[in-house]
Formats: sequence, structure tokens, C-alpha cells
Amino acid sequence: MILWNLKKIITKRKVVTSLAKKAKKEIAMEEALWKSADKLRGSVEPAEYKHIVLSLFFLKFASDKFEECRNKIIATHGEKYADMKPFYTQENVFYLPEESRWKYIIENAKQDDIALKIDTALYTIEKNNPALRGALPDNYYSRLHIDTAKLASLLDEINRINTDDKENDIIGRVYEYFLSKFALAEGKGKGEFYTPKCIVNLIAEMLEPYDGILYDPCCGSGGMFVQSIKFVEAHSGNKKKVSIYGQEYTNTTFKLAKMNLAIRGISANLGEMAANTFTNDQHKDLKADFIMANPPFNQKQWRVENELVDDPRWNGYEVPPTSNANYGWILNIVSKLSQNGVAGFLLANGALSEDGTELKIRQQLIENGLVEAIITLPRNLFYTTDISVTLWILNKNKNARTLEQNGKLKRYRDRRDEVLFMDLRQMGSPYEKKYIELTENDRKKVTDVYHAWQQVGYEKNYEDVPEFCYSAHRDEIAEKGYTLVPSRYIEFINRDENIDFDTKMKGLQAELTELLVQEEKSKADLLSVFKELGYEIKL
Repeated sequence: MILWNLKKIITKRKVVTSLAKKAKKEIAMEEALWKSADKLRGSVEPAEYKHIVLSLFFLKFASDKFEECRNKIIATHGEKYADMKPFYTQENVFYLPEESRWKYIIENAKQDDIALKIDTALYTIEKNNPALRGALPDNYYSRLHIDTAKLASLLDEINRINTDDKENDIIGRVYEYFLSKFALAEGKGKGEFYTPKCIVNLIAEMLEPYDGILYDPCCGSGGMFVQSIKFVEAHSGNKKKVSIYGQEYTNTTFKLAKMNLAIRGISANLGEMAANTFTNDQHKDLKADFIMANPPFNQKQWRVENELVDDPRWNGYEVPPTSNANYGWILNIVSKLSQNGVAGFLLANGALSEDGTELKIRQQLIENGLVEAIITLPRNLFYTTDISVTLWILNKNKNARTLEQNGKLKRYRDRRDEVLFMDLRQMGSPYEKKYIELTENDRKKVTDVYHAWQQVGYEKNYEDVPEFCYSAHRDEIAEKGYTLVPSRYIEFINRDENIDFDTKMKGLQAELTELLVQEEKSKADLLSVFKELGYEIKL
């Protein structure tokens, strides 16, 4: 306990010290975005920053892809083919007339009518590309009346951003950054809009969505789809064999998804409009082979009392309570699974052990043999929340069977009475200063264990590993009251029993001494700065 408290003190002092340091850090894309937004101070409300920057970012992104494709066409076929639209269409790239190109916008950035030119560029792109219908702002920049000099400065900042990021859901990433920077209520603590690439990749690598219908009931900016298609392409699959369906409640985010998918040439059915998945299901009769989702965490009052009590999605289960939508999302997902469907989705850890109606539903899911794997993820994966999150894998068919996937034959064993528990909290590497990401090696370790556990011969290829994984029988889960908390099953080692107290204390002593010295120096620097400014602080 003493050691643990000392660690807490040291951690807090590290935070204080880091805040006091004046050394310059490497500027990531997010910091570049912040500098862009900073140009708008005093001109518009902070809540508008993300919309203003995002559309300009989209324009640059689309233009950069266009210019890259244009150069390839010229190099391959010659200059005379550079403006033939079919060459761009076959590469899933928007053809942009001159007035819609970023180069044209930058060249005219200081003109008094630059806002009108931006609006014209966006209107032209949307008019010529049906997949973008309703996704881009209409006459937006002209109505903002931003000072020409400020708008030109903003364009100059965005021009510095490198959009050559073919792997990420970059549109969603930009949007999520602004939500976290301003801590807006519309996104705080929910984790929607942008799911980190490493988590989407982990889900895709576990589900292997090579062929069939892929569905996301709360698709946000479409990141699950973007990364899933990247996974298929990376494994030499055919993305034309994957049909995409999704739904999104927030109109702004619905537009983001259309923008994000269209710019990447991904066809998708997102429904006729932005709509609530529970009260206005856009895909009522859909049966999906793969479901990937990151629902809003612990959504309150998601339905009014006595509403949706007879909804067919709860068929055979208790009606999810109004106080929390977690189990509403779970049962919506279950109802959409095809006969052999498999789902991977994220929920806050509380859903693993909630009592009352949630417990009854969880028991039904376990007894019906639907729960395949429960995986605790590291903290600090998301921009907008640091709460602990769990990945659930549900499988409609855990029977023994042989299946061909992407040209490979796999023999699955009967797993109806088993659930695989995994804990990844000791995995992950630092990412952009304060976040954690699962590396490719981390994900491979997880997926190798998962797939070995699923298949015939697992006795030779799988074993329970303390602090990492455990295969539990349904009877054991019943004995523990149908909780799905991994730590109730996975063995954990008490390392404090093997600690050399004197050695540990000397190490902590040296570390704390260094931190105190750094703090005193930072304190002196801060006092000196205030004194130079004429606001001396006397202690």
C-alpha cells in the first residue's frame, strides 16, 4: 500500500512538472488542427470551429487525392488524358474541375470573394458526385462573414497539414479531436464518431469480414467501414464482396459518414436519413453476416417508459431498461445477426456485471450460447473518454463446422458451452503523448489466441495464461452469477509478494528526488517569467 501511494504521488508530480515545462514538443496532426482553429478566435463561436475546418480539410483531402491520380494518369497515358473523368472514376477518385481544386483556392486565398469561391468549390463537388448528396455545407462560408485575412490565414494553416493518411478514418479523427479539445457535451464521454484505428483493426482481424453483409447500427463517421475495407484489401480480399449497411442518429455525423465513405470510393447504404436506430430503424429486415459497432457508452433515457416494449428486437429476451441503452444495443445487434453472423462491439465495463434486468438478459445470452469472447481493453484509447472499455464478441453459430474464408479452409470446434476471456490492460504503447494504442504485434498476439481457441486442435494450440486469457465453461460462469468480468476468471499474480522493498524504495527515492529538482526549476522559471512581465509573485 505504501509503494502504491508513493507511485500516485510521483504520477501527480509528473503531471505538474510536464505542465510547467516550456520545452517545445513535436506537433502532431491534431496540434496543427488546433493552430488552424486558433485562427478563428473572435470571428465565430468555438462550437463552429470543427465544421469550418473539417470542410476545408475535406476539400484539401479530395484535392490531394485528385492531384495524385492526375499525375499518375499523365505519367501513364499522357497530358491529353489528364481531364478525362472516367480515368478518375475507375480509381474511385473524385474528378475536380479547376475551381474546386485546393490549388485554386490557395492561389485566391487573399481575394475578397474567397468565401464564395470555397462555397462554389464545395457545391460543384457535391453536384458532380451523387454519393455526396446532402453531405457538404451549402453557402456556408459566405454566411459566416469571416474576415478575409483570417480566412486566408486559416487556409494557409490547413495547407500545411499532410493528408497522406491512407489507413485512418481521418475525417472522423479530425472531428473527434475538436470534440475533445472543446469538451463539447455532444460527444464527451461517449466515444462515438471516431473509434481508434487499432481497435477497429482488432475487431476486423477477429471477425474477418471478407464476404457478406457488414452492418454498424451507430456508424458515426463511418470509421468501422473504412478500416474493414482496408483489412479486406490488405489480405488480398475482394471489397466488392462486402455489402455495407449503417445508420447514424446525428445529422452532422451522418453527413460526415457520407463524406468519409464517398471520398474513399466505398459504397454504402446508410438509410434515407439520419435517424434513431431504436425508434426509426432504417434497416428493419436486415440480417448481417458481420456487425461492428461502438455505441454511445451508458446512454441514458434512450426510450421513454412504455415505448418499444413490444419491439421484435427483444424477442425471447427481457425488455432493456430505460435507464441505460447498453443492453438495448446488444439486443438490437443480436436481432440483426444472420444464421452464421458474428458481431464485435464496444461497451463500458459496467455492462459486464449490471444487475436487475441486465443480469437476466446477460444470462439468456450466455445460456443461448451467443457470447464468444469478452476482452478488456487498455485505458486511454479514446480522445473523448478515458473510462475502461470492453470488446464483446457474439457469435450466432458456435457449432462445429468447416468454413472457407478468403480461400482458406478453417475447421471450427463446438464452443457453445465456452466463453474466452482476455485482459489486454498490460498491452499497448504510448501514442500522441497521452493516448495508448495496440500495436500490430499486440493485435496479432490477441487474434492468434482467439483463432486458435476457436478451431479444432485447440488443445495443442491454446492454453490459459495468467493475467492474459482464460477459457471458461458455462457452468463456471453460472456459479459466479453470470458476471462477464474477465478478472473473475483470469488468474492474476500478486507481485507485491516478490518485491525487494529496499531496492524498490531506493529506486523510488532517486526518481522522486529528480522530480522535485525539476519541479523547483520549473517553479523558478515561472516566477521569473511573471517578474519580467511586471506581475511578480511574492511567496
